[in-house]
Amino acid sequence: MTHVFSAGVNPDVLAGLHPAQALIEAHVRAALDEDVGSGDITASLLAPQQRAQADVVTREAAVLSGSAWFDTVFRQLDDEVSIEWQAADGQHIEPGQVVCRLTGRLRSLLTGERTALNYLQALSGTATRSRRYAEAVSGLPVRILDTRKTLPGLRREQKYAVACGGCHNHRIGLWDAILIKENHILAAGSIAAAVDGARVLNAGVPVEVEVESLDELEQALTAGAERVLLDNFNLELLRDAVRIAAGRARLEASGGITLQRLRAIAETGVDDISIGDLTKGVEAVDLSMRLLPDEEP
Repeated sequence: MTHVFSAGVNPDVLAGLHPAQALIEAHVRAALDEDVGSGDITASLLAPQQRAQADVVTREAAVLSGSAWFDTVFRQLDDEVSIEWQAADGQHIEPGQVVCRLTGRLRSLLTGERTALNYLQALSGTATRSRRYAEAVSGLPVRILDTRKTLPGLRREQKYAVACGGCHNHRIGLWDAILIKENHILAAGSIAAAVDGARVLNAGVPVEVEVESLDELEQALTAGAERVLLDNFNLELLRDAVRIAAGRARLEASGGITLQRLRAIAETGVDDISIGDLTKGVEAVDLSMRLLPDEEP
């Protein structure tokens, strides 16, 4: 299965964020089991060795993501299906553009069509939405981050798609970084106690504290938090927070972030802006698979 170079995002960056192939294989296996079950009884009407070619075409402008999952669907069904990609993950695609061409047994092409397109449409939707947010802050020294508000079972896939769109990943899950929120603080008794406890139990793991006021920001800074999440701060408070925290911690704005307000928030000087909408508001890209009249020699 051949791929072309991605002109949209540094391919080395994407490669470093790409989920392990073993995880892709497992997720695709479950997706095929969900759709194919004991067998495709409609495709069984076709001659077993009948061959065909098909093009995947986009009906709308988008950013492509999910080619590895698409490939894996057909490889698990029939390793004789070949796929030639005309676009790559992270690349902008235009309406009417052929994204890839498939060649193989017609039964296999039709059986894998829906599962493969489901991955490509959903992940391209996440990448496309992420690209809009990335472009809105173009030229500013700020990172747009995703959150854990992902579709169940698609965490790794969507975070990869976010990177295809030019945004960045926050923590992957509850295991790779500490984010101390209001309820953690209440249970621990104070911000300082929560931060101290985090360092004792998980030495070396990054610690971030969510705060709702400038007073809480100062407490988090005094406690030594490396990152502070500013929850629902207005523009004036964000500017004050940037001034107070200069050189002491990385600041992240979050809560009520919209595309319309994004650039103004970024211009306050915060380091990061986290946005759940990157992954929870998925609009699938309109892609279709079209059989070609005759297989080319």
